Amino acid sequence: MRVVAYMKRRSLPGLFLLLVLLAASSCLPKPPAESGGINITLYGFSVMKESLEKAIYPAFAAKWKREHGEDVRFTSSFAGSETITNQILQGVGAEIGIFSIDRDPQRLKEKGFVTADWHTGPHQGIINKTPFVILVRKGNPKGIHDFADLAKPGVRLIHPDPVSSGGAQWSILGIYGSELKLSEKQSGEPDKARALQTLQAIWKNVISTPGSAREARTTFELGNGDALVTYELEGLLMKQANAPIEIVVPQATIFSEHPAVVIDRNVPAEKRQVIDAFMQYLWSDEAQQAFVKFNFYSVTSDAFNTANKEFGHVEIPFGVDYFGGWAKAYPDVIEKIFRDQVQRRK
Repeated sequence: MRVVAYMKRRSLPGLFLLLVLLAASSCLPKPPAESGGINITLYGFSVMKESLEKAIYPAFAAKWKREHGEDVRFTSSFAGSETITNQILQGVGAEIGIFSIDRDPQRLKEKGFVTADWHTGPHQGIINKTPFVILVRKGNPKGIHDFADLAKPGVRLIHPDPVSSGGAQWSILGIYGSELKLSEKQSGEPDKARALQTLQAIWKNVISTPGSAREARTTFELGNGDALVTYELEGLLMKQANAPIEIVVPQATIFSEHPAVVIDRNVPAEKRQVIDAFMQYLWSDEAQQAFVKFNFYSVTSDAFNTANKEFGHVEIPFGVDYFGGWAKAYPDVIEKIFRDQVQRRK
């Protein structure tokens, strides 16, 4: 009765318009979930942004569309590696994480967010790498030619915060390990006392500790400090943007290695296929060449790396394995040496 009464109160033109609007609404675009689209949520450490958003995402989306007829979209968040790990632990819905240091996904595994062992994947889960270098102002007015020069009086150093930034922890290992390597080359034995003294002297010159490598770069770009220790790719991106800086490649320096990991707890069964496919894509020739284009080193092909003529020459390269891997490097160097003997005594 109510329907009949309501219809009696409506004019015929009004009813016609209502029916037209109802019919038209069924033709409106549907949200991705209803139209077969897929969204992948990825959290990455700060300097992954350009290579993913400008190359990796669009190339994979086009490939998946060709092969499966579905649209793939990505939602990203970028910050320091320790920061994104803490965010995932606090409940953000990241389905994939790309981290600066292997210790971060290990923390997620211990809390049940990651159940698979990423080390069993290609290249032990590492998708790319890059050496740590020093950025200085145009003309190198402070005469900085190696890590030890950062300890000179009057040098103002920008360095990301080791509490939040994986890149900062790589940098600490790079500086400390460089002195071990150089002293070993000179005397046959690594001189731990010399390495500690150099790290202490350098840290006294740190004037700012931004939360991530990218934030540290921004601080340096704004004119703060005389030098910045960072990933080589950050310096190359700045040079390509015609920034008035120079890149100093230390004689001995560390190559950082970056793992990609599925956050298993957050992945619904219906998305597992596309997420696994994206993970495998990261080691494809297409993706590895894209990383090189954006100044990361490929982990699959030295031939790809030679294509980037901007990469600097590192005379004595080393990795975290020099310290026994992250399981030993973090407690032995980051905590017992840097935190307890450098940071607390500054």
